[in-house]
Amino acid sequence: MTGHIYRDVILEQHVRLFRGAMGAEFLFMDDNARPHRANIVDECFQSEDITRMDWPAYSPDLNPIEHVWDMLGRRIAARQPPPTCLPELRRALLDEWCNIPQDQIDNLIYGYECILQSL
Repeated sequence: MTGHIYRDVILEQHVRLFRGAMGAEFLFMDDNARPHRANIVDECFQSEDITRMDWPAYSPDLNPIEHVWDMLGRRIAARQPPPTCLPELRRALLDEWCNIPQDQIDNLIYGYECILQSL
């Protein structure tokens, strides 16, 4: 991933549109990965009037979605038989995504909020 790819694929195709739907209260969270901090990315945020959440240097990954992706991956890996083609994988991902208990996701978000308040 480069700053150019991050801007072109993630920011321009997804974040910009999502920001437009969310309105002025939108706050974008990424981490300190090198592509996320490229000058071209900063310029994109400024031109699109996107506010970025401050992120401490050398911080652990505090984004709760990373833990949800991990749960989803573990659930897919435990399926018997495992998906063997893309349509099966797509169905399995949708099934498992819907079966992750909402309280587990809520607990991740709550824990994340507590950590941010302590920073």
